Amino acid sequence: MATTRKTQDTGTAAQQLQRPPAEIQYAAQLARLQAQDKDPRPPGWALGLKAARSFILGDAALDIAPKIVAPVASIERMLVTLATGRGLMLVGEPGTAKSMLSELLATAISGISTLTIQGGASITEDQIKYGWNYALLINEGPSPRAMVPAPLYLGMQRGQVVRFEEITRAPLEVQDCLLGMLSDRVMSVPELAGEHGMLYAREGFNIIATANTRDRGVNEMSAALKRRFDFETVFPILDFDRELALVQESSARLLAQSGIPKTVPAPVLELLVSTFRDLRGAPGKAEKGSGNGSGGNDGAMDKLTAVMSTAEAVNVAHAVGVRAWFLEQREGSPADLVDCIAGTVVKDNADDRAKLRRYFEQKAAKRNGAHWRAYYEARHRLP
Repeated sequence: MATTRKTQDTGTAAQQLQRPPAEIQYAAQLARLQAQDKDPRPPGWALGLKAARSFILGDAALDIAPKIVAPVASIERMLVTLATGRGLMLVGEPGTAKSMLSELLATAISGISTLTIQGGASITEDQIKYGWNYALLINEGPSPRAMVPAPLYLGMQRGQVVRFEEITRAPLEVQDCLLGMLSDRVMSVPELAGEHGMLYAREGFNIIATANTRDRGVNEMSAALKRRFDFETVFPILDFDRELALVQESSARLLAQSGIPKTVPAPVLELLVSTFRDLRGAPGKAEKGSGNGSGGNDGAMDKLTAVMSTAEAVNVAHAVGVRAWFLEQREGSPADLVDCIAGTVVKDNADDRAKLRRYFEQKAAKRNGAHWRAYYEARHRLP
């Protein structure tokens, strides 16, 4: 899977934003890569393929930490797809960092990741292509000055990557308006005459779309549109230690941004990651042969309908630290984890609530260690 492993290039601009885009957060890293990148680049790209791969997966020689957990071959396939001019479709379970991966890819290729379309039932064609300033439209009629360009128009005009998040949640007629942009690389503007009536894409333009496997059947893409994308599946993290390290690093960064001087203790994070992996059916730590009793094969659990992703685990770890510090000025405990995990696991499904309670009785009660015992004894905090 791809899940985020972020580092920070601290700067005034980034520190003032709740969630700076990748081009701001990693501006210093991008500058270092561009300065040393002597390899040939695809037309319109800000970096060559090797430098783009280093930006995403890290480069120790340039002091660039990995930002994603994903196979090298998978990232290389994505970059090659985009270099050929074909659209890239990232599919996978919710919470597998498809959006973060599309952001990193767009930043590496175009130096900007904010030309983004958010799919949804209410989105319309003019929201992704262009709209109009109606005051100017009424006074002057259709003109380039009256036009309000949307992400697709800007991406084609500037030669930059456009991100289409949750594309299968957009109506079919909106999805299919991408066909001309992905095949002929042209957008018709029938309201304008002459040279302004056709917009031809500049080198570097492309589209990265994302879709959740749980949304299949909502607005299934047409066969014609599917042919214009290469599909790449983004998988959950399989290795316990890598997932634990990622949750530890990401939650520490979020807590620091929240002004909290303490991180979540390692034993509490182990409880969190073990619980998430157990409830989604992933191998635990002891199943890998560590023998420490933190995640053994002690009976299969029913999978929950809730999303038990690494991204959700990071959010829970952040909540544990926030709860402990702002309420009692201490570091997080197993009891805090019980309080914070319930809102993630239990949404509106009564069966999930029962499954979570069974987890504490069937799994947590049998695990060794003081942190597991404290975790089990705090089960009365569950809703």
